[in-house]
Amino acid sequence: MSDTHFLLNPPALKQENQLLHLVENRTAFTLNNCEFSIYETHQAAFDVKLHFETIAFTAMLRGKKHMKIEHKTTYFDYLPGESVLVAPGETMVIDFPEADEMPSQCISLSLNPEFIESSLNSLNYHLPKTDETSRWTIERNEYFLFNNPSLASATHNIMRIAMDDNSQKDVMADFALKELLIRLMQTQARSLVEKNIAKTSSRIGFVADYIRNNLHQKLSVESIARLAYVSKSNFFKLFKDELGTSPNAFILRERIRRAKELLAEKNTIKETAFQTGFSDTNYFTRVFKQWVGVTPKNFQANCGL
Repeated sequence: MSDTHFLLNPPALKQENQLLHLVENRTAFTLNNCEFSIYETHQAAFDVKLHFETIAFTAMLRGKKHMKIEHKTTYFDYLPGESVLVAPGETMVIDFPEADEMPSQCISLSLNPEFIESSLNSLNYHLPKTDETSRWTIERNEYFLFNNPSLASATHNIMRIAMDDNSQKDVMADFALKELLIRLMQTQARSLVEKNIAKTSSRIGFVADYIRNNLHQKLSVESIARLAYVSKSNFFKLFKDELGTSPNAFILRERIRRAKELLAEKNTIKETAFQTGFSDTNYFTRVFKQWVGVTPKNFQANCGL
């Protein structure tokens, strides 16, 4: 039940006789406010450049890319379960070292900048965030993201609409794009919080830092809301708006993340449960297995492999 590296369902690969190019063969679907493209590479290649004039949301479906964003990043591996946001005017420089044996497939959504501006203005006017210090905005430097279920679901939706033969697809796509923008911004906010970048600049960042430093204690939403100087109901809205998840779900996810670290450091299961706020070892074991897929004992046994 971990929400990182959530894989997207890829469409079928084309047969080689259906491809115009073996490297970054592009199948494009044009909509009113975006262009949806599927890229496939069936042959090892290096130093391939892919330029975007408008902001583009990309996601890996199959295979592997070793890439950088020109003049912005060093090389990194780009794998299924991950997404990269490319700012206007930026260029991906890509190697495909394994495409002979394992073809790569990714998608891109090049978005109409006027549609983005209009959508963000509408959100900030009609649905402003509870935290008055925070606005709906796309962080162009928070470009590398792990897919969570919400972001993956929104991406699947726009993929389905773009590839569907429906006379109303432009209207449906506009609604789907707005959801994708919200999920993208929430995913970026969670990424910033996880890196502790946001802890001094927003109430949610401060609260997230407090939660991580107090996982061994009982953490009630009421007490945490008081730290943020908001009511319990407003705190739920504040948290959901910013991170796309509930405070309780965030706390539990942080407990499990810390438990994995402690188990990897060879702490006992009892001590790990105590340090992450579980008073009952059996309950800790059940919850850990639900989230991680294995028991704490099996997880710890496999850490040394």
